[in-house]
Amino acid sequence: MRMEIVQVFKVLSDETRFKMINVLLTHDLCVGALAHHLGISEAAVSQHLKQLREVGLVKGEKRGYWTHYIVERSKLDELAESVRELTSLQPCLEGNCVKKYNRKTDCNKEGMKMCDCKCQYPEKLKGKPEECTPEQIKDCHGDKEHPCVDEKE
Repeated sequence: MRMEIVQVFKVLSDETRFKMINVLLTHDLCVGALAHHLGISEAAVSQHLKQLREVGLVKGEKRGYWTHYIVERSKLDELAESVRELTSLQPCLEGNCVKKYNRKTDCNKEGMKMCDCKCQYPEKLKGKPEECTPEQIKDCHGDKEHPCVDEKE
C-alpha cells in the first residue's frame, strides 16, 4: 500500500494533473473540454489522464460518442487517510541519535533501534562521540566500548 501511495503522490506532483483533478472534482468532462479548459492539447490531456487512470485517481465513463472523466473520490479519501495516519505516528522513545539516521528505520519493531547509538545519557556527551573522554564513556555506557563512534565504512 505504501508504494502505491508514493506513486499517487508522484502523479499528483505534476501541476497540470493536479489542476485536472481540481477541475474534475466539480465537472465530469471529456478530453476536448479538459483541453479547452486547461489550455493544452487533447494529446497532452490524454497522456495526463492515462497516468491518473493508472493510479486509480480517475475513471472514464462512456456517454454517447465521448468518454467523460470522473475523479475516484474514494482513492483521494484513502490518500488523505494515509496522510492522517502519518500524524498519529509516535516519536521513537529512544529519541534522535547523533550518529546514523536511517540505518534502521523502524524503532517500534521488536528489538530494533533507529541506529546503533546506545547512549543511555546523551546529555552527558560533550561534542562529537569520538571526542568523549573515557569518564564520559563510562558514565554513559559502563565499561563497554563507545558504541556511537562510527566504524570504518
